[in-house]
Amino acid sequence: MKAAHGIAPRADTLWENPMDPKTLRFAKSHEWAKLDGDICTVGITKFAVEQLTDVVYIEMPDVGDHTFAGESFGEIESVKAVSDLYAPVNGEVAEINEQLLDDPASVAKDPYGKGWLVKIKVEPGTTLDHMMTLEKYEKQIASEQH
Repeated sequence: MKAAHGIAPRADTLWENPMDPKTLRFAKSHEWAKLDGDICTVGITKFAVEQLTDVVYIEMPDVGDHTFAGESFGEIESVKAVSDLYAPVNGEVAEINEQLLDDPASVAKDPYGKGWLVKIKVEPGTTLDHMMTLEKYEKQIASEQH
């Protein structure tokens, strides 16, 4: 598809680009986080989705709810189990992915893109330094599988 003057439109104007896992930070509980300014986008990892298999329900917080690092902000339910979702940062829920309320299985189709869970407004100075890099997270997964 070409725009006027032969310039292709930016991909991010057509759909939500998936996040590159190399740029994300990871929690031991299998959430990922990406900090952009004062907004932290949170999702669950591909590994977590694969372990859960068929996701049937996601309980989300309300916009305006407060999150606390390491504490549950919701639940994800599959045919196999119900698991808590843990906040990687303190803050206030600025947005939830409403598409997942209607189609929770879509988290499995695109966990690093359209399957994001919440966006949390954080305090100035917040970092994700306490979370793992992709390399460290992959080592954790490998150790859990043995």
